Amino acid sequence: MAIENKILKYAAIDIGSNAVRLLLCNVVEEHGVVHFKKSELVRIPLRLGEDVFRAGKISEEKSERFIKTMRAFKLLIDVFEPVSYRACATASMRESINGKDLIEKVRKACGLQIDIITGKAEAELIYANHVEEFLSNDHSYLYIDVGGGSTELTIFDKKEIVASNSFNVGTIRWLEEKVSVQEWEAMKTWTLDNTIHHQPITAIGSGGNINKIFKMIGRKGKPLPIDKLKELYGQMKIQSLDDRMEIWDLNPDRADVIVPAARIYLSMMKASNAAEIIVPQFGLADGIVHELHFGSVKASLTGI
Repeated sequence: MAIENKILKYAAIDIGSNAVRLLLCNVVEEHGVVHFKKSELVRIPLRLGEDVFRAGKISEEKSERFIKTMRAFKLLIDVFEPVSYRACATASMRESINGKDLIEKVRKACGLQIDIITGKAEAELIYANHVEEFLSNDHSYLYIDVGGGSTELTIFDKKEIVASNSFNVGTIRWLEEKVSVQEWEAMKTWTLDNTIHHQPITAIGSGGNINKIFKMIGRKGKPLPIDKLKELYGQMKIQSLDDRMEIWDLNPDRADVIVPAARIYLSMMKASNAAEIIVPQFGLADGIVHELHFGSVKASLTGI
């Protein structure tokens, strides 16, 4: 007699400085092995960071769009009927003087609870993707997650975390010219100092921009050499926004941020002496789902 596979549904909302994302995910257990299968991924480029990094608060116009988006996401979650869900907000909401008020408005409008998480918590959620499964015992790794407002760095050696940090260096912050020289140099220095004794090292990249770069270069599951990334960056940085959109078939909200993103990945790879970068194509929303599932297994979590 065939045994039916156990399927659980989860939902995750990632509220970033560039875009907000809703991930609907099916978790299937087959013969004791857990598989995470994305059902839908909805991405809305609200660019909350434009307001926050420029003026310190989210404008009324974007606040209204944000509330409408969260209402829509909550309706989709209700229709999907997950066993659990979580919504997390990162750098732009952390720094916005009206961030907490806006979250309260969302709660009153649709009942959606949003957690503002620290950079450290963001890195931990990304690690919840079980990055260690991709790692080799005889190699060190630098995990680089570049967002709109911040970059999270984690160093692995023998599949264990040996150092991690979060820096206020992100693509929207870069476009708004709000990345300080001190923060940029501090990130490069931290990377150099903390990877110098963990060699050889390979980079692991996450975030929408490195996923897009990976597809643009057409690596098809293979690691991306630093020379290929450097070549693409050199081409894109001298192209106009319109040229990038036409040549690389990029949406407007991707065509501008992809250049500073490429620079950040390149700089961290150079600082760590990484010759290539692996792109497993998961991010914060995937980490939230992993945390919900394995947390529910351990603690019978049924809701947030």
